Amino acid sequence: MVEAQSWTTRRSSNPRLETSVDIPTTPTGEVRYGTSNNIFAALSVTSIVSPTILTTLIIASWYLSNIGVLILNKYLLSYYGFRYPIFLTMLHMISCTFYSLIAIRWFQIVPFQQILSRKQFFKIFALSAIFCFSVVCGNTSLRYLPVSFNQAIGATTPFFTAIFAFLITCKKESAEVYFALMPVVFGIVLASNSEPLFHLFGFLVCVGSTAGRALKSVVQGLLLTSDSEKLHSMNLLLYMAPMAAAILLPFTLYIEGNVFAKTLEKAKGDSFMVFLLIGNATVAYLVNLTNFLVTKHTSALTLQVLGNAKAAVAAVVSVLIFRNPVTAMGISGFAVTIMGVVLYSEARKRSKVTVH
Repeated sequence: MVEAQSWTTRRSSNPRLETSVDIPTTPTGEVRYGTSNNIFAALSVTSIVSPTILTTLIIASWYLSNIGVLILNKYLLSYYGFRYPIFLTMLHMISCTFYSLIAIRWFQIVPFQQILSRKQFFKIFALSAIFCFSVVCGNTSLRYLPVSFNQAIGATTPFFTAIFAFLITCKKESAEVYFALMPVVFGIVLASNSEPLFHLFGFLVCVGSTAGRALKSVVQGLLLTSDSEKLHSMNLLLYMAPMAAAILLPFTLYIEGNVFAKTLEKAKGDSFMVFLLIGNATVAYLVNLTNFLVTKHTSALTLQVLGNAKAAVAAVVSVLIFRNPVTAMGISGFAVTIMGVVLYSEARKRSKVTVH
């Protein structure tokens, strides 16, 4: 649920449309990560599985985990009766801490990086606070909004990224880039006006989640700037996840009451709930792992394209599963927003080529 280091914005337990902030030419996995003799590298030897098949399996896993965590979150919070989005997010963070330790310290999928200073620690803690806000708002919105509409709102991330980049860093984009953002906003306005299950509070917290994700992307680029402070996305997740869990603990106890006792009591008479919670938390970590693997075996540009398509696929799958009503106007609004995101990405690439 942590973005790729500097160019990919993504969501932990509530993954949405990934937004390219900066797309450099992506070196091969061997150049970036070396050829370490770890268990994870041994599993990807091309003599066992061809590169094409391996890449296809990784992309399929990325789609399944991203869409799967959305569907599971929606099912738990809206249909199953587990109405504790803050506690659910905290479980995701605990899960990400546990699995990150295994992946980095045991399987050594990336070199382990340590926090080198108190200043770096507090910078990561600040990012964790923004991360908590974004993920909790995203999960809360799923209680009130269908996944399809949730994904449509999430597609507006580039709009908020451009706003925060201008307000915080005074970074101005070209007129073409700002013009490309117009259909992003227009599409979501169109979809909102025609959404049969529109809920004002759900809409507001979903917008807050999208804005929080964009803010984290901009702030991360400002805080972790020096080479000594930059962390690989998987190491950043290793440190952010326990910090986020610690931040969420007092909030879940104050807002959601004695949620631990309520969960344990319900689990005694419903073992399936335990399976759902563990599975949901595991899939939440797999979102981050597969995001890293897709970038490693393809490129950041490929991840961006896949992200654009993923939002649409997630919306279609959710409609097929939950049977929530949709309108032609809502579908059109979603399509316009996705088109705007594609235009925005292309405009960003052209503006960078012009600058360089």
